[in-house]
Amino acid sequence: MQGGSLFYRIDGKKAAIQGFQGTAVSVQVPGTLEGAPVTLIEKKAFLSNKELQRIVLPEEIEELGDWAFAYCDGLRQVVFPQKKLRFGKNVFWECGSLEQVGCGDGRTPDEMLAAAVGALDAYYLLDLQEAGTDEWFRKWDARLLDFMRTSDQEGYSRQVLCGEEDYGSTDLEAYVSGRRRKKVKLAFLRCLHPEGISREWEMRLEEYLRAHTKGGESEETWLTLQEEYGENRDYYSLFARSGCITRDNLDCILRDLGDSHPEMKAFFLRYGDENFQKEDFWSGLEL
Repeated sequence: MQGGSLFYRIDGKKAAIQGFQGTAVSVQVPGTLEGAPVTLIEKKAFLSNKELQRIVLPEEIEELGDWAFAYCDGLRQVVFPQKKLRFGKNVFWECGSLEQVGCGDGRTPDEMLAAAVGALDAYYLLDLQEAGTDEWFRKWDARLLDFMRTSDQEGYSRQVLCGEEDYGSTDLEAYVSGRRRKKVKLAFLRCLHPEGISREWEMRLEEYLRAHTKGGESEETWLTLQEEYGENRDYYSLFARSGCITRDNLDCILRDLGDSHPEMKAFFLRYGDENFQKEDFWSGLEL
């Protein structure tokens, strides 16, 4: 295999991937090895592979073992066969860059499948035969609601016990901010893919975004937008539509932007002209 080597074993008439060594950024697991179908990615097979960005799994795969791709920091895309698979524990644990998971059928947003196994830790949502149905979106929203309800400090005690060697920091404020950013990203994601969403649920997610905009109780919505989605019009348009730009915070937002993200800055300037100056005009007439 170009860029690396797969280690495997043949058990009876089936093959299992045991590990990978190499610098390849994209790995396509073969469907057969020595004539045996590859049905299993074993426990920790790709654990902590820092180079891997894309993995393509064959139609023959049936199971992914515990921690199979855990701590693959650069992993961005996983392509599955369109079938129900068995998953072990924490298969994609701490894969913070994971953005696309799917089978390429276009029926279900790959980003929502990625969030299901990344941020939401809900592997039952990786049933690619059900994905994209009304029932699947209902389950996704139910899991998101559970996550949004959790305390921003949940899991912090475990991080403190593990210490800086495993997590890099035991600072409570940074931990809480990170949890809020994860909630912000999920709220953005669901509102950008509103298939099957109720207006009530959409309004609750928008309310969360507004609560953490510039000048809010915290500013994770604004910081996440500025630092991660500043070049993405879909995101900053949603930021505006959700009411995250106000007459009171617009000037501060523009100052924060400075010379960065010029298209987003121009969009916000137009938004202010079209919305707040009009309001000021009618307020002046009332006087």
